[in-house]
Amino acid sequence: MAQQGVLLDQDQFRCSVCLDLLKEPVTIPCGHSYCRSCIEGCWDQDVLKGVYSCPQCTETFTPRPNLRKNNMLAEMVEKLRKTGLQAGPPPALCCAGPGDVSCDVCTGTRKRKALMSCLPCLASYCETHLLSHYESPALKKHKLVKATAQLQEKICSHHDKLLEVYCRTDQQCICYQCVMDEHKGHDTVSAAAERTEKQRQLGMSQQKVQQRFQEREKRLKELQQAVESLKRSAQAAVEDSDQIFTELIRSIERRSSEVKKLIRAQEKAQVSQAEGLLEQLKQEISELRKRSTELEQLSHTEDHIHFLQSYQSLSSISKSSDLPSIVVRPLQSFGDVSNTVSELREKLEDCLKGEWTKISNSVNIVDVVLPPEPKTREQLLQYSCQLTLDPNTAGTYLSLSEGNRKVTTTRQVQPYPDHPDRFTNYCQVLCREGLSGRCYWEVEWRGDVYTAVSYKDISRTERGNIFGHNNKSWSLQYCSGDYCFRHNNVESKVSGPQSSRVGVYLDHKAGTLSFYSVSDTMTLLHRVQTTFTQPLYPGFSLSGTAELVKL
Repeated sequence: MAQQGVLLDQDQFRCSVCLDLLKEPVTIPCGHSYCRSCIEGCWDQDVLKGVYSCPQCTETFTPRPNLRKNNMLAEMVEKLRKTGLQAGPPPALCCAGPGDVSCDVCTGTRKRKALMSCLPCLASYCETHLLSHYESPALKKHKLVKATAQLQEKICSHHDKLLEVYCRTDQQCICYQCVMDEHKGHDTVSAAAERTEKQRQLGMSQQKVQQRFQEREKRLKELQQAVESLKRSAQAAVEDSDQIFTELIRSIERRSSEVKKLIRAQEKAQVSQAEGLLEQLKQEISELRKRSTELEQLSHTEDHIHFLQSYQSLSSISKSSDLPSIVVRPLQSFGDVSNTVSELREKLEDCLKGEWTKISNSVNIVDVVLPPEPKTREQLLQYSCQLTLDPNTAGTYLSLSEGNRKVTTTRQVQPYPDHPDRFTNYCQVLCREGLSGRCYWEVEWRGDVYTAVSYKDISRTERGNIFGHNNKSWSLQYCSGDYCFRHNNVESKVSGPQSSRVGVYLDHKAGTLSFYSVSDTMTLLHRVQTTFTQPLYPGFSLSGTAELVKL
C-alpha cells in the first residue's frame, strides 16, 4: 500500500510531455508544470506563430512567458529520487507497442498508447494528454474518434482541410472548400448523411451476403451429402457387380464341368461298347484262325470218309459263329462339341459387347456436379455441332439441297426409293446424327416450320406421328410470327421476339432442351426439363423452308 502511495505521488510529479519525473520543474501562467527543456522545446516550435500554448489545457500566451524554476516542486522531486522507489519509465502496458497508435504529444523513445484521435487537431492523444479535450471549453467541441493512424487520409489533399462532405456526382469525400471550387454544382451531402444512406445499403448488402452464405452453406451440405451418397452407391455397385460376375464365372465353370462330364461319359460308354466288340472280334479271329488251320489240314487228307465226316462238323461251326452286322464310323471326334462351345463363346462375347455399352452409359450418366449451363451465344457456340439431313427419312414432298442441310416443301413427288425409315404421311425429315451429349445448332426458317428433336423409333407410317404430337418428340412451331411448343400432343404458347433464326441447345444428360430467338440479341423462348432415355435426332416438319446453319 505504501508503494502504491509513492507511485501515485510520482504520477503527480511527472512531466506530461516526457512522462518522466520533472527535471528543473517550471510552472507556466496557467498553473501546469513541465521540465524546463520540455516546455521550451514545445514553445520553440511556436515561434513563427507568435502564440504559445499549454500542451495540456491549450491556453495561449502572448508574448512568450518567462520561465522560473519552481523550487518547491524541485525539492519534492529530489526527495522522491532519494527514496530509491522511482519506477523509471511508465508501465509497459501504457506504452505503444507494434500496431498501436502512439500519442503525438509524448516525447522520448517510449511514447504512450493513444486512446483517441482528434479530427480537427489531426493528432492522437494518450490518456494524460487527452484530458485537455475534456476540460477546455474550446476543445470539448472537437470531434474525437478511436485512435487511428490514418488521420492524414481524412484531410483534403488540395486544401489541407478536413474531409466532411461527400460528392455523390464523383463518388468521393471532399472538404467544404472543394464544394465551392472543383465540385461546385455537384450533388453533395454531408459525410454523416451519406454514411446513413450507405449504412442502409450496407445492411442490404449484409442481408444479401448472409442469404448467399446460407445458400452456399446449403449447397455445401447438399454436395457433401451427394458425394457421400455417390460413394456409398459406387461401393454397393462394385460389390453387386463383383458378386454378379463371380456368380456368372461360377455358372460358366459349372457348365464347363458339366460339358467335361458329358464328354467323358460319352467317351466311356462308346469305348466300353467298342472294347466289348473288340474282345469278341479277337476271340472270333482266334477261332477262325484255328478253323482255317483245320480246314487247311482237311483239304490235304486222302481219306475220303474222314474228309466227309469232318467237313460237316467244321462247316456247321462256322455258320453258327457269324457276327451281327457292325458299322464302324471312321475318324469320329468331339469336334462338333468344340464348335458348339466356340459358338457359345462368340455369342457370349457379342452379348457382353452389347451389354457393355449399356453398362458404360449407365455409369457415365452418374453425376454429382453438372457443368454450368451456357448463358451467352459465345458459350453456346462451344457446343455447336454439324448436322446433315437423312434422305432416307425425308417425306416424298420434301426436297433436300445444300449438301443435305436445307429442306424445302415441293408440289411434286420426289423420286426417293422405298425405305423403312421414310415418313409417309407428313412432310418430315430427321438428321443422320443421334445426339446424347451437349449440342447446339441453329436453323434459318421460312413458312410454317416445326423445329424438333425425336427418338429414332418414332412411327414413320402411323397417323399422329407429327413432331410434338406424341411422347417420342418435342417441337417448337413457328407460324406467322407466333411460337408454339408441343410435346405428347400438349400445346404451350410461347412469347418472344420474332426472328427468322432459332437456336436449339440440348443437354441430354441434364435433361434440358432450350430454344432461343437469334438476331442481334439472343432471347430464351422456351426450356424443357425432363429425362431423355434415348439419343435424340434433330428434325423438321414443315410447309416452307428450313436450313441448318453452318456455325
